Amino acid sequence: MHGFIEEHWSILEPKRPFKTGWALQAMCMHLEAVTEGRIQFLLMTVPPGMMKSLLLVFWTAWEWGPRGMPHLQVLATSYSQPNVLRDNLKLRRLVESEKYQALWPLQLRADQNAKGKFENTENGFSEARPFSSMTGGRGDRVKIDDPHSTETAESDAERETAVRIFREGISDRLNDITSSAIVIIMQRLHSKDVAAVALSLGIGFVHLNLPMEFEAARKESDGSVSGGPCRVEVDGELFFEDPRTRDGELLFPERFPAAEIARLKKAKGSYAWAGQYQQRPTPREGGMFKRSWFEVVDAAPATTRKVRRWDLASTEQSAGGDPDWTVGLLLSECAGTYYIEDVQRDRLSPAGVDRMLKSTASQDGRTVKIRLPQDPGAAGKAVASHHVKWLVGYDVRATPETGSKEVRATPVSAQAEAGNIKLVRGAWNEAFLEEVSMFPNAPHDDQVDALSGAFAELLQMSSYSLANVA
Repeated sequence: MHGFIEEHWSILEPKRPFKTGWALQAMCMHLEAVTEGRIQFLLMTVPPGMMKSLLLVFWTAWEWGPRGMPHLQVLATSYSQPNVLRDNLKLRRLVESEKYQALWPLQLRADQNAKGKFENTENGFSEARPFSSMTGGRGDRVKIDDPHSTETAESDAERETAVRIFREGISDRLNDITSSAIVIIMQRLHSKDVAAVALSLGIGFVHLNLPMEFEAARKESDGSVSGGPCRVEVDGELFFEDPRTRDGELLFPERFPAAEIARLKKAKGSYAWAGQYQQRPTPREGGMFKRSWFEVVDAAPATTRKVRRWDLASTEQSAGGDPDWTVGLLLSECAGTYYIEDVQRDRLSPAGVDRMLKSTASQDGRTVKIRLPQDPGAAGKAVASHHVKWLVGYDVRATPETGSKEVRATPVSAQAEAGNIKLVRGAWNEAFLEEVSMFPNAPHDDQVDALSGAFAELLQMSSYSLANVA
């Protein structure tokens, strides 16, 4: 199928050069397995720009022509009626092209040759319908291309309607329930979208999941962590495995180079990037914090009760990578109200982290307490000892952390909900709010961890108890 696409690409895209890579070949390989009857229900979750729509157009033309299956009857659908009609016209244009006809002289019926549905003389047809109108009609192939739109997936009502249509209106659209196939190809837009439901039902969907950037450890929408590449088994044997091994390796660098990915990440924001490009959607707001809880003020009251709490990492930013951040959060307290006065945040080498610690301490002054995390084990103690010595002359201490990040954040969450934690206006505000509102499902939680540690330290220093400030 991949060779067929390359050979006939210019018919549908005469001005755009054909670019390929292992990811496109993997998608073709899975569709070939559907044609061969090895996969009946296929779900492919891939980022935008991965030729999702064109791939399904070429697949039908390939089955009708090179695979000698012109009798196949196809129902094609998408959330967008204009899009699915556009792609049906592309299929008709490809099949009627001189190049295609020279090899596979498939004739279309004159009495059923509309843009919404056309038939060939071998009893095959391709019918395009919007996803909202899938009642009636059956096919040997049901092709679902993005059942949600980016505009409506956030709406519970719209999303649940799409899920209901999938559950009630798709499964019985098959000509033969034992051999007809359903193929879904989509970008993830919500933790409860059609892809999530298709997998949760346990009805046999084979899942090809291709994030734009490789993640050795993935934080899923339920907060769990899974690791390693996507692995697909068919007939009890390994059929495909994502060949990437390094964090940040790109899915399709031939079309999306590192510079373009960096631009896209900035434009999209972490929420959209996590779902649409990394295929791990998270709730727009996590369960522990909401943006509206954090009032932004122009300044904090004068107080000597301040602590700069650090959450340390030591990996520099690299092309295509998404390492953790080194974060230093300055928290002060006055009469039971807490003020996040500043957040220093960067991705640095170990030497860069040392410089950042020293320069920030110098700016804060010697009255501000400095608290560092101490990782378990001898190596963690050695690193903590190094940092304490590096900050000689300051009130600095390293302490082990106990309990999960969520447990440590719980007291902070209660105070934030009560309106007792405020932000001092600064350029860092938006990045902080975006991370904290998605916690614990955000790609990074360094700022939340720093906040939890600073809050715990101020409580220990304070004459207030949790009961006093609740």
